[in-house]
Amino acid sequence: NNNNNNSRRDFLSTSAISVVGAVSSNFLILPGAAVAATGASDGNLPDLPPDAVRSYLQYRIPLQIAADSYMWEIQKQISRIDDWGDVNQLFQTNNNRGQGQPNKIERDYVNVMRILGLSFPPDEADAMRDAQFQFEKGMAKISKVTRGVRRDLPVEINPADIVLAQKGWDEGRVALNKFLSVINDSTGLKEMTLIPPAGPNQTKEYGRSQSRYTVLIKKTKLCQNRGGPALSQAWGQLMISGYMQDSCGIPDLEDYFFQSPQ
Repeated sequence: NNNNNNSRRDFLSTSAISVVGAVSSNFLILPGAAVAATGASDGNLPDLPPDAVRSYLQYRIPLQIAADSYMWEIQKQISRIDDWGDVNQLFQTNNNRGQGQPNKIERDYVNVMRILGLSFPPDEADAMRDAQFQFEKGMAKISKVTRGVRRDLPVEINPADIVLAQKGWDEGRVALNKFLSVINDSTGLKEMTLIPPAGPNQTKEYGRSQSRYTVLIKKTKLCQNRGGPALSQAWGQLMISGYMQDSCGIPDLEDYFFQSPQ
């Protein structure tokens, strides 16, 4: 048993190291910078291993922003055929200079799920991995029907493909909610907000501010574009230091994460 535990521990360490660099640096925050309502030393996470505490505090804000994007941005793009070119781009891998980079879905969702799952206790990790695989299946459906669609190249869309894309989105929503629920149950804090099903009251049920999300994304993109490629390379460290919030007027990410229900 000790050998099995040691082997699993070694696997978790090497696996986490191998994927941590493939996570979006847009909102990457070190544990020490994400300690508003819940910190590493306030006694609110006594039942989690240290690695799980660190991963949770580091990735909870990026993951919630990703959930906001899934709710307000990706859902809208899938519902509008004219935006399917943008949806297709979510699954495009950047192979610049022969160095394959993960696509946006991998970077902002799958790799974050993988890192968190690798750091949590075995039972929770199994449930998180199942949710991750389910999320990937939903994304595969969307990728399949939007593949090859471009804004500048109009194509005839089969109505059945629209239904399939929306089904893939909802399967992804359910899977993402399962993942977030495991995190909430493990921490006992219920800090991660789940995405309600599509419907007229969806935004009200979600309880988070779409306008605040829009401002956050707009200012982040403007700041990235202003700095150009050189800034993009150092983006993660600049966000960690808080420099980007100060110089670009990007909203405080802790305040954004802990926003009061709308």
